[in-house]
Amino acid sequence: MGRGGCDLRLRYAAYTVALVMLWAPPVRGAEPRTLADLSAQWAAYYAAVYHVPEELVDAIIDVESGWNPYVVSDKGAVGLMQLMPETAYRLGVRNRFEIRENIRGGVAYLAWLIRLFRGNMRLAVAAYYAGEQRILLRNLAYSSHETYEYVRRVAAFYRARRLAEVGNESGLGNLSLLGNQRGGSDHRAAHSVETGSRRASHRR
Repeated sequence: MGRGGCDLRLRYAAYTVALVMLWAPPVRGAEPRTLADLSAQWAAYYAAVYHVPEELVDAIIDVESGWNPYVVSDKGAVGLMQLMPETAYRLGVRNRFEIRENIRGGVAYLAWLIRLFRGNMRLAVAAYYAGEQRILLRNLAYSSHETYEYVRRVAAFYRARRLAEVGNESGLGNLSLLGNQRGGSDHRAAHSVETGSRRASHRR
C-alpha cells in the first residue's frame, strides 16, 4: 500500500478514537456493560450536575419505568423518566428514547421542581406526577389518590435506597418523603392528597 493509503488509514483511526472519546460517558469507574449500567451512570452523573439526591432520581426511575428506556405509556410518556412531548420540548430533549437525553431532561425538571417548591421534595415529586400548576394552586390541599400513591411509592424506593447506601437507620432520622408515618402534622399533610380524581399531568 502506498503512502497515501497509509495516511488515510491513520486519519480514519484518529477520527474513530476521537468519536469514542467524544461520546464516552463522563463518569469514573468501569465502562457500563448493560443498558441498566449505562442508565445508572447517567442518573448518578446528572444527579450530581443538578444537585438532586441520587437516590431520589433512582427512585423516580424505579417507579416511572422500572429502568426500561423504551417504555411508552398509554398517554405517550416515553423513556426512563417518562417524559411527555411538551416537557421534553421545554427541556431541549430531542430524542426521548435516548438514555442520556431522557435522564438529563427528567433530572433537570425534577431539580427545577425542587427549587420551585423551596426544597419540599414531597411537593416536587407530586408535581412531577401531576404537573406543577396543579400542585402550585393547591399545594398539600391538592386531592388525588393516584398522586398520593405515586409519592408513597417513590418515597418507599427512596428510603430503601438510602438505607442500602448507609447500611442502617442509626442517626438518619426520618427519610420518608411523606413525613412521619406514625402520626403528626407531616403524616396528616401527606394524606391530604389521598382522595379525589386525577387530571392530566405533565406526563399524561
